Amino acid sequence: MSHNNILNSLGSCGIYCSKCFAYKDGIIKQLSSDLKENLGNFDIYAERFVNLLNEAVFEKYPDFKEMLNHFSNVECGGCRKDECKLFVDCKVKQCSKDHLVDFCFECSEFPCTQHGFDEHLEKRWLTIQNKMKENGVQSYFNEIKDIPRY
Repeated sequence: MSHNNILNSLGSCGIYCSKCFAYKDGIIKQLSSDLKENLGNFDIYAERFVNLLNEAVFEKYPDFKEMLNHFSNVECGGCRKDECKLFVDCKVKQCSKDHLVDFCFECSEFPCTQHGFDEHLEKRWLTIQNKMKENGVQSYFNEIKDIPRY
């Protein structure tokens, strides 16, 4: 993958947008849409299967379908194109623009506290940024591109 494609796939924070559930062109949306299409009108069968198969798990199908619909209808274009749809307090995108850097680790003020993340995401952000700083963006991308984000 070219440098520009990698740059568009990773937010300034280093999180891989293409593996995010909110990414409109991502694998989670694609698989959710495919599953939704293949399940068709399963609602009727789920109701019947509770008694017919004596499987109470089918009572949870409406909740599952609600999540599947959510995953199938996401519209985020990625952190470099849209505002983050997940972390409303994220300040990384604007900060990286203000500091004229592609990634936080490239900033002279890194690490800082201007990101807007909670303590868990801050820890992940620091780990990602340090990996990119030590090994390079391409190496980091190659390491994560084929593994689940979550």
